[in-house]
Parts: sequence; structure tokens; C-alpha cells
Amino acid sequence: MPFDTEDYKLRSKPVQYSDLDFEAFEREPLSPETLRSVQYMCDVEYHTVCYLRDMLVTPSHRDADVTTFMTMWNMEEFWHGAALAEVLKRHGIQADYGHIRFVRKRVGWKDKLDPIKHTLLANFAGQDYVAVHMAWGAVNEWSAIAAYNRLADIAGHSVLAQLLRRIAKQETRHVAFYATQARKRLAIGRKAQKLARFALERFWGPVGSGLMPEPEVRHVLRYVMRGEAGYAAARKVDESIARLPGMAGLKIVERSLIARDVPAT
Repeated sequence: MPFDTEDYKLRSKPVQYSDLDFEAFEREPLSPETLRSVQYMCDVEYHTVCYLRDMLVTPSHRDADVTTFMTMWNMEEFWHGAALAEVLKRHGIQADYGHIRFVRKRVGWKDKLDPIKHTLLANFAGQDYVAVHMAWGAVNEWSAIAAYNRLADIAGHSVLAQLLRRIAKQETRHVAFYATQARKRLAIGRKAQKLARFALERFWGPVGSGLMPEPEVRHVLRYVMRGEAGYAAARKVDESIARLPGMAGLKIVERSLIARDVPAT
């Protein structure tokens, strides 16, 4: 069933969290390991507007369906960050605009060069760049859903679990768009498939790995994706990637766990 962008636009809204008992975090605070993971996820969600900025200098901005979706997607991701920031606030951790500025400034010259990089790559790839963008987005959304659901399972906190599963549910709509677009655009020709496969195999990293320091990436992967259940979730994402045209055999998510010594048992 094709993704209905118009329906998504009309139904898009911030994740609901005002009804949750956030005072429960004061009675039952989260562990330091869980808080560190929540901070990571919050920072990544708040950085979505920068990913949107980078894509608007590519051919993606010429497609009305893509720009409509990405406008709503950016709004929903912002509210994911706001909801996670409220969890942090209940633990005395500020994730306000001052912190957001710090996170973006920490990226340094890379953040300034990213729009230029995407412009140059898009000029080289032409319209096929949109297929790469859609495939990359699908991988990131599948990975985010897996991470949110895993943290909900292992954190041992019912209120956090409710919030994370609500966020993950919204992410399923995001992945529906990206995956639908990726399948359609990759099916057009081998050039798009080769470009997407090359980009994913050579350059893809866990969500947030281009933004967050490597020790934080390693912490989140080792805490959230460890053990048989974590590896099973990673393999499920890889199986979804492999079903995209031209992507058979890619195992980039499981590979990212192995590369960072994430325990498999």
C-alpha cells in the first residue's frame, strides 16, 4: 500500500506525553546508564533540523512529497527531543537551547562543511541522490525504532517505556515513507542501487555517530544493543535493508555492533 503523504501531513502531531506521570522519575530515578542513553537520543533528535538543512541543498527539495514529509518529520522529531528533555529535566539534567548550541558547536568544522558535501555529492549523483537519501533514511529509522524498543525493554521503568514506545510508533510512520520511496527509486535502475549500496556499505554509521563523541556511541550500543536480543534486533534491521532493491547481503547494523565490541551474550 503506497504511503499517503497528504494523510500523513494532516495527521502529523507532536508525540503525546503530557498525560504521563513524570513525577515517577523523582520517585524511581533512572540509572546513570539509562540516563546517558536518553541524553544521547535527545541530542540526536534535536539535531534533526540540521539533517533537514543538509537535504534541502540536494535534489530532494524539488520533490513535493519529500519536502512535505520532511517538514512534518522534522517537527515530530523535534518533539521527540522535547519529550526526552523532560525526562532529563526530572533528573536535574538540562537539555535546553544552551545545551543544543553546545552540541552543535562541538561538531565543529564538519557541521559547516556538511551542506557543501551534500551539494557536491548531489551534483555528481543527480536525481539518483534522492534514492540514496531515502535508503539512508530508512536504515536510520529502522535503527532508531530498534534502539527505542530495546531501551524500553531493558531500562526497567514503566513511564520511560511508555514514552519510548510512543516515540517508536511515530518512527514507524517515518520508516514507512523512507522505505516506500527507497523501494520505488532504487527499482528504477542499477546506478541508483550501486550508489546507495556504496554509500551504506562505506559510510553508514549508527544514528548519531556523526554528531556524538565515539565514547557515547559505544556506550549506547553496548548498553542498548548488547546480548542475544540486541543482536537479533540488529539482524532484523539488516534483513529489512536487504529487501530493498540491490541491497541483498548488506549487514551494516550487525557489523557496527561487532566493530564496537558490543557483547553478543
